[in-house]
This record gives sequence, structure tokens and C-alpha cells, in this order.
Amino acid sequence: MKRKDLYFILAAMVLLSPFFIFDSVLEAYQSFNYEHGMIMSFIKFAVLATTGEVIGLRIKTGNYNQKGFGILPRAIVWGFLGLTIQMAFIIFSTGAPMFLVYLGIENAIETFAGNAFTPGKVLVAFTISATMNLIYAPIMMTLHKITDTHIERHHGQTSSLLKPIHMGQIMSDINWKVQWNFVFKKTIPFFWIPAHTITFLLPAEYRVLFAAFLGIMLGVLLAFAAVSGKKP
Repeated sequence: MKRKDLYFILAAMVLLSPFFIFDSVLEAYQSFNYEHGMIMSFIKFAVLATTGEVIGLRIKTGNYNQKGFGILPRAIVWGFLGLTIQMAFIIFSTGAPMFLVYLGIENAIETFAGNAFTPGKVLVAFTISATMNLIYAPIMMTLHKITDTHIERHHGQTSSLLKPIHMGQIMSDINWKVQWNFVFKKTIPFFWIPAHTITFLLPAEYRVLFAAFLGIMLGVLLAFAAVSGKKP
């Protein structure tokens, strides 16, 4: 472990420690999260998912930042993606149990709302996760890839967010072999669906936070995808 890794870990510990040491800080977070869920979703993903990308950059290049990477614009994009993720959580956690009721599992909504850990609740959580990751996730992942490429092509400048995104050109330049074979075909069924099944078994107030922490893992997975994309 290099000195910069130690500094990174220490900085993370300093930022997170108040939530574990001071009850008032945790209570303030829980209260603000309950009253302003969308704002907190923006902040959580802007911070945690961007941290994942920074770690991914460290894996790829050996550095936590470099010229043209654009931490700030990436954080802003992740904040807005976080809003769509919160929206997806609400839509699918409501719609998927209703779909199960439509299929004949009459107590699906009540089972999901209950606190008991039962096979039925696992089934509902899995259904929510599977539908969300098969319908919403590929679109979000592709949009994230497009915005990342846009930022890179403007040398990481924050002003890139005010410039038109050449969607067609960027989409034609995406390595769809990696996007399909790794990002979609491997990470969705083998990581994201199981991980978000766990997410939907958690109390509602912790789901988006846990999902944002999973964003750190996303950065690592994207790093491996980028490395794979460079291979012949």
C-alpha cells in the first residue's frame, strides 16, 4: 500500500466517523434524508459513486486523479443519475409487488411492507431488483457511459456539462462488445440483481444509501470494463 492510498483511507474514515461516533449526526442525517429524499440522493451518489470512479481510476492508472479526468463534472452527473435511481427505486418497489399480485401472489405488497425476513419477502425483493436492473439499469449504464465519454472529450472541464452531447457519435464509438458482454451480461445478473435484492430487504430509509455505496463497487467494475476494452 502506497502513502496516497493511506491518505485516501484516512480521509474516508474522517468523513464517515462522525456518523458512528455522534448519535446527533446520524439522527440529523436520518431526519434530512426522510424529509428531503431527492436532495440526499443527489448528494449520496455525487459523493459515493464518484468515489468509486476515483478508485477505478486508481486501479487503471495508479492515480486517484489526473488531468482531464474531471472529478467535479462526474460528481454532478452522478448526482443527477442519483435522482433517476431514487425515482426507479420508488417506481419498481411499488410496481413490481403489484405485478406479483396480478400474477396471483396476493400478499406480495403486505409481505414486502412487513419487517419479517421471510422467503416471500426475498421473492418480492428479488422481483423488484430483477425488473429494475433488466429494464432501467441498461439505459442508465449507457447514459453514464455517454456522459463520461463526453466529459473526457472535453478534457474534464466542468463547462462540458453546458455543451451539447453528440449522442449519435458517442454511441457509435462505444465498445458495445464490452458493454454487452461484461457490463450488461455479467455485472447485471451476477452482481447487481443479487446486490439490489439485498438492498430491497433493507428498511426503506437505508436503501438509497446502500445503493450509493454500491456505486463505489460500480467504479471498480467500470475500471475492469475499461481495461477489458483495451484488450484485442
